[in-house]
Parts: sequence; C-alpha cells; structure tokens
Amino acid sequence: MPKTYTEIPLSRPETPLLDSIESPEDLRQLGPQELLALTDQLRSFMLFCVGKTGGHFGAGLGVTELTVALHYVYNTPNDRLVWDVGHQTYPHKILTGRREQMLSMRQKDGLSGFPKRSESPFDTFGVGHSSTSISAALGMALASDHLEEDRKTVAIIGDGAMTAGMAFEAINHASHVDKDLLVVLNDNQMSISKNIGGLSTYFSKLWASKFYNQLRESGKKALRSLPHAKNFVRRTEEYMKSMVSPATIFEELGFYYIGPIDGHDLPLLVQTLTNLKAIKGPVMLHIITHKGKGFAPAESDPVGYHALNKIEPKQPVVEAITTAPKISKPKYQQVFGDWLCDMAEIDKRLIGITPAMCEGSGMNNFADRFPDRYEDVAIAEQHAVTLAAGMACEGLKPVVAIYSTFLQRAYDQLIHDVAIQNLDVLFALDRSGLVGEDGATHAGAYDISYLRCIPNMLLMAPSDENETRQLLYTGYMHKGPAAVRYPRGTGPGSMIASEMKELPIGKGVIKREGVAVAILNFGTLLGSAMTVGNTLNATVVDMRFVKPIDEELITALSQHHSLLVTLEENAIAGGAGSTVIEFLARQGIVMPVLQLGLPDKLIEHGSHSEQLTAIGLDTTSIQKSIQRRLKHLELPKLATP
Repeated sequence: MPKTYTEIPLSRPETPLLDSIESPEDLRQLGPQELLALTDQLRSFMLFCVGKTGGHFGAGLGVTELTVALHYVYNTPNDRLVWDVGHQTYPHKILTGRREQMLSMRQKDGLSGFPKRSESPFDTFGVGHSSTSISAALGMALASDHLEEDRKTVAIIGDGAMTAGMAFEAINHASHVDKDLLVVLNDNQMSISKNIGGLSTYFSKLWASKFYNQLRESGKKALRSLPHAKNFVRRTEEYMKSMVSPATIFEELGFYYIGPIDGHDLPLLVQTLTNLKAIKGPVMLHIITHKGKGFAPAESDPVGYHALNKIEPKQPVVEAITTAPKISKPKYQQVFGDWLCDMAEIDKRLIGITPAMCEGSGMNNFADRFPDRYEDVAIAEQHAVTLAAGMACEGLKPVVAIYSTFLQRAYDQLIHDVAIQNLDVLFALDRSGLVGEDGATHAGAYDISYLRCIPNMLLMAPSDENETRQLLYTGYMHKGPAAVRYPRGTGPGSMIASEMKELPIGKGVIKREGVAVAILNFGTLLGSAMTVGNTLNATVVDMRFVKPIDEELITALSQHHSLLVTLEENAIAGGAGSTVIEFLARQGIVMPVLQLGLPDKLIEHGSHSEQLTAIGLDTTSIQKSIQRRLKHLELPKLATP
C-alpha cells in the first residue's frame, strides 16, 4: 500500500530512485519492487513541490500508480497518452524529464499547470477543460492508422470529466470506426463509482487475460456461420459482466469493458495494461482511485484539497506596539454566493444552476440552504444553459453560475436556446479576465466580445464588490437574458450594501472630472484608472454596462475631450472599446480612441499582477500608453490637478 503522509514536506525529501529517472525509458528498466518504491518517492516529491508552488494536487496523488504503470507498459512518447482533466498530470511531468523544473510550476516563464504540447513531446494534447481526451485520442488513433504508423493511443479520463456529453459523443464514434483505442476511466468518485471487491477483480483479470481473449476470438470465428448462437454467447457474456461491474452501458456502446479494478494496486495495473495492449478495437478500463491518495487530509476532504495554496514559511513573532485589525476582503465568489442566498429568500422562483463548480463559484451555502432549488448538472455546460432555458419557459428564474471560459463551451445554446427566445436567464460569469497561474486555458478573455454581439443580451461589468451585488440584482430584475462578469479573487474592499437596488440600465457614472482625456473603464481596473486620472488630470468614468452602452454619456465626453481611452480586461478585438468606436462611427463622430485591453495573443501563466504588467495593463503602463498617444496627437500640455 502507498505510504500515507499527514503533512506537506517543507524540505526536499530524499528520492534517490526518482532522481535517477530522466525519462520513462529509465523507468522501464526497474523491477517490481523498485516500481513500488518509486511510486512512494514520486508522491512525496509531488507533495513537496506543490507545497512550494501551490496548484492542483489531489487528482495527481490519485493517479500516481496509474502514471507509473502507463509509462512502464507503453512506449511513450511514441505511444500517445492523452490526459483528461489536465490537472492530473503532475506525476506525468515529473517522470517525463521535468522533475527539476517542478518548482517553477504555474509561475511566470515556468512549467504550465496543465499538459502543453510546446512544453514536452510527452504532452500529446493541451488540456485545460475537461472531457476532451477521448475525442482527441480517437483522432490520433485514426491518424496513426491513416499514416500506417505503429503506435498505441490511451485516453485517461477522470475527476468528473466522464459526466460531459462530449465524452459520450466520442465513445459513440469510437465504436463506429472500431479503431484500437484504450480509454482508462479514472473513477475517483467524481464521476461514476462502484465498489470494488475480490469477485470483480477476479473477473477483470480473467477478461484481460490472453487465454480468455484467445478463447473469445476463437469463439467468434467458430460462430460466424451460426448468428443465433453467436448472439446467445454475446448476451451471456454481457449478463455475466453486468452482475459484477457497470459494463453494460459501455458494452452496448461498442467498447470492450474491463473493471473496475483497484487503481492503487500497481502490480495489477501493470499486468492488466500489458494484457490490454494486445486487444483490438476500443477498450474501456475502469479503475477506482482515491483523490488525494497518500495525503491523509486530502483523502478525507478531496474537494477542499483539490488544489493547494503555496505554503509560506512561518515568520517569527514580533510584538508590535499597536496592532491594526486586519481587514478581510471577500472574494467575488463570496459576494455572488451571499447575493444568491439573499435573492432566493426574496424570490421563490430562483433556481441556482452550476456545471460542477459549486465550491469554485461560491454556491456552497446556497446548496445547503436551498437544496431543492440547487442544480449541479456535472461537467455539462451545454446542458446547464438549455436546462435554464427550459426552466425559464415555465416561469422560473434560473441563475447560471459559470466560469467565463466554460460558457464558451455552450455558446450555441446561449444563442439558440436563450437569446433567440429572449428567455429570462441570468448568467453570473465567474473568472472573467485573466486568472493568473491557471493561464490561457482558464482566462475569461473573450466574454465581452462573444456576448455583446448577441441580440437581447444585457451585459454588465462591475468595478467592485458592491457594484457586483447591485448589478446582479439589476440583471435578475431585467426581463430577458443578462450577464454579469466579475473576476477571480478579491476586489478593492468596497463597502457592500445589504440593500439591493436596481441600477439604471445602460448608464455609466463619472468618478472624476478632468480635461482633454476621458478614461472609460469597464470592470475591475477602475482603481488603476483613478490613479492615472489623478496623475494626468483626466476624466474617469465607470461605464458599468457594455450592452447597452451609455450613448448619451459618450457623446458628451466626445464633445469636451480630445482623447477617449477605453480600459477593459477582455480582448481588444470585439471588446468594450470596439463598442465605443462602433457607436462613434454610427454617429459620424470623428475623434481619437485608445483601446487598452488584452492583446491578440494568448497570455501565459504567472501571477495576475505579472500578467497585467506583461501586457501593459498595470497602472504605470496605462499611464505611459496614454502619454504616448497624447504626444502623437501633439495636444497642448495638460493642466495638472
């Protein structure tokens, strides 16, 4: 059994065997007992690394044995491993030549927290979102067949990823094309779960054995001329399996099902995978793992230990003469969660919907207090949106809490099922803007661009915590589709009013009067806008609404200023700045506009502040960009405040 840790190692553990592994080729030279020792060292080293860098680690701990077994049995990287979801891959990265880079994980210019093709040939497919592995692996298997290349393809899907419809679409297609493909269903009780026992393990060994499969293939040949007998034997086999495992659904979909087996039994995994390499056609191996395996706190709380913050060294205690009370600022997710509960108390029609992001979206309290009005649809964003549409048709008021980057996966449903029918659905867009260490796959960089072009859509971008609460209420009271975008983490610490007020739709607020330059802020960069406005004596406006835009205010600003600056944490292409320019063009107003936002490139991982600095959205860079444009326009020197 794996060694169990109770604390994160604060100093680098002794891992002599792991230190000798520079690639999976070295791993394949080890004997059975060395493999077991390697697994313990791998788990210990991963705990140490995540303690230093922060990041996902519960899922990685759960697939430590599986990772070792896969690289031991398969000839990677020639054989393709496709991981799903991507945060399972820390052990994979350690074993594939990146051990000494692990302390740079999720940091600027360091390793990504997810598989990344440009990072290593062992990362065969970039993964940030879930449920993509079977489709991608099937594409690789088809390509291998087309190119007449001899390689195996394995998709490892788990941590809830099997709950999405895309996975079953790929399974359906895989059975149709009948190519060699192994799907490892890593069942860590976040997708489907069945107890394992001696009988199911016995049958799994039997079904994966060479003898059984030779007998099975010989039987198929012998019964080709007797279709009725062949059908009888197939049905008998299915019924036998269904008594001890959840095989029926996968068998009916055309997969040869094996399992469930213990995913922490390394010798069993090696034996089973070795046997499965010889089986033709699509195969499903169902393994049972424990998320957080080997770290006792994570085993008892797999959700709470899904990811870990960086562990800072304890500072020496110094007695201060006076100690100012530390002000705790709520995260935007908490602001949303509190508002959701308050609104649910007022309106019995409210239904909260999430695609498997209850904790991340701040819905825990709502789920506890209003269980009959809470719907977690699993990792099924498309279903979440159309489910909300159906509810709205019957007079309910659904609130869909969804990450900005995940709503991209339900874009057609957003248009076809909600907007075209002008249904009363509120979208709470969490993680809008850049998300720091999670990088490009999770950045909410495009929601303004892809939402503002949809008819009937109300789109709001609050600048602080209180405005988030009030705009959520405004969007809820609006009749029709509405979306409120807000970022990850904490805000500036504004006072949050308990009273909820419906704000005038499409109206911005002037925060500072200045001359020559007007900064039109959309969202949570208002603090930087105010700092720059004070330095340059510029007008600063909190626009609040992207759609509808405050046309009256923009017209007035254009008449009294020489330069308009739009500021947003969204792609410049098609963003809020584009909305302003399009309005000016419609009105025939000709004047300079400087658009500041996310450039036309993917923003790599790093801290949020590092990301903003890298793309020129920190306070200093914003000021310099405005000054450069003013110099180019050759305007008279501005009066200082």
